[in-house]
Amino acid sequence: MTMSIRGYAAQSPTTPLAAHQFERRDARANDVVIDILYCGVCHSDIHQARDEWGGSLYPMVPGHEIVGRVSAVGPEVSKFKVGDTVGVGCMVDSCQHCASCSAGLEQYCVEGATWTYNGIDRHDKMPTFGGYSERIVVSDKFVVSISDKLDLKAAAPLLCAGITTWSPLRHWNIGKGSKIAVIGLGGLGHMGLKFAKAMGADVTLFTRSPGKEQEARRLGADHVVLSTDEKQMAAVSRQFEFILDTVPNPHDLNPYLATLAVNGVICLVGQLQPLDPPVNAAQVLLGRRSISGSAIGGIAETQEMLDFCAEHNIVSDIEVIDMKNINAAYERVITSDVRYRFVIDMASLKSA
Repeated sequence: MTMSIRGYAAQSPTTPLAAHQFERRDARANDVVIDILYCGVCHSDIHQARDEWGGSLYPMVPGHEIVGRVSAVGPEVSKFKVGDTVGVGCMVDSCQHCASCSAGLEQYCVEGATWTYNGIDRHDKMPTFGGYSERIVVSDKFVVSISDKLDLKAAAPLLCAGITTWSPLRHWNIGKGSKIAVIGLGGLGHMGLKFAKAMGADVTLFTRSPGKEQEARRLGADHVVLSTDEKQMAAVSRQFEFILDTVPNPHDLNPYLATLAVNGVICLVGQLQPLDPPVNAAQVLLGRRSISGSAIGGIAETQEMLDFCAEHNIVSDIEVIDMKNINAAYERVITSDVRYRFVIDMASLKSA
């Protein structure tokens, strides 16, 4: 059995998103049915809708920053009940038995996680469709609780932008006394600043754009360095134990490596393409520095992040849009014309 769902979909890499009716499965015994209230717009939605990473499946209903309310649960579900406020991020399933899954790192599932959209359900082989829709059905193991203390609209991007920056900061034990930097002030970067500051770190923003100091300090930066200014970069040479690199496009890592202290780590969370230009190995060898990467986070640490956000009143800075304006929003994301995340009010789907 299936249920007919209204959403917005890309039909090909070159067609704009438009209204689309599709089928979701009925709830299995361990499923949660969620009426979607809000869905964030991630840059990866654009990459996949336009097949910029390859392997896109059409029709595609994007969206993996989902906040909603439980409307039904399967008979084996005990953690959630009808009326609960919940979230769904980038994954809706995994093998549940490999070493990564057993360690709570489902995003690194050896068999491959099942993604919230542009994936194939590992049980019934139906395509997965995301949060640009009125309702979603998800295994209870991949649903997280969201406190009503949070602004639910602004909490939606926490399910991707939030956990993508939280996970590496936690993994590298950033906290009181840590001296770190964040590269880039966008959807990921502004969350990195907020989290690092709330964790007690001394936080520097690297930016290529003059005039961002006041905004960066509002978001949690203690210092701002213009990365195109050689004097400013030289002044922070060998200072940082950790750098969170949120830039989504190829860029030169070498100037930032020089600002790492001995044993320092730079962590890539935005760029999937090859490093270009090449990294100068001397920068790495002569400081025992490391280049690392991190992808979203596991379900347990996503819940940990959401609980931290509720305690510290941390949400994303957002601009709410109607579903019918999604194509214009995509163009604005590409030109960085958003502070700092679009969120779709899914009630607007009814009139889109």
